[in-house]
Amino acid sequence: MAKRVPGSRLMQIRMVLLDVDGVMTDGGLYYGADGHELKRFHAHDGYGVVRARDHGLRVGIISGRTTPIVDARAQVLKIDDVFQGTMEKVTPMRILQEKYGLQEKEFAFIGDELFDLPLLRLVGFSAAPRNARAEVKREVDYVTTVDGGNGAVREVIDMIIAQQTRAARGPGRSRH
Repeated sequence: MAKRVPGSRLMQIRMVLLDVDGVMTDGGLYYGADGHELKRFHAHDGYGVVRARDHGLRVGIISGRTTPIVDARAQVLKIDDVFQGTMEKVTPMRILQEKYGLQEKEFAFIGDELFDLPLLRLVGFSAAPRNARAEVKREVDYVTTVDGGNGAVREVIDMIIAQQTRAARGPGRSRH
């Protein structure tokens, strides 16, 4: 069971980092008859990235595998910060930390696999899709209600935006 996340932690998030296989996708590896790899991305997650950017959040991708499909998806979503082929994910976060002048607590990361744990343990807010490894789900701040590749990214981004929007309105103020 995920821990309850204090809203103050979500308030500090300035950049959301995403794993790909099992987070942005369902984790399946699909190959056509010609040997080309295919991936399935969910439109809800894509719109979540658009919403994040519109809200002023940066979004980056850190993937253990390397495939041109990820570059293509990142280009469509206007994600400039893409790191592929790295199972060690703390170093890319450090590069982004330096690039944007951010603190660890200003990053959120969504991961699903054991090699994601070092970064999940470091960031200000950690999340995993419902179908992540059990060892990962035990350690993150939040487990989504849906599987990776089925809106998990959108769920986390919506939660961050909602908390930041509520706080910006101030106590007792409604949007109506």
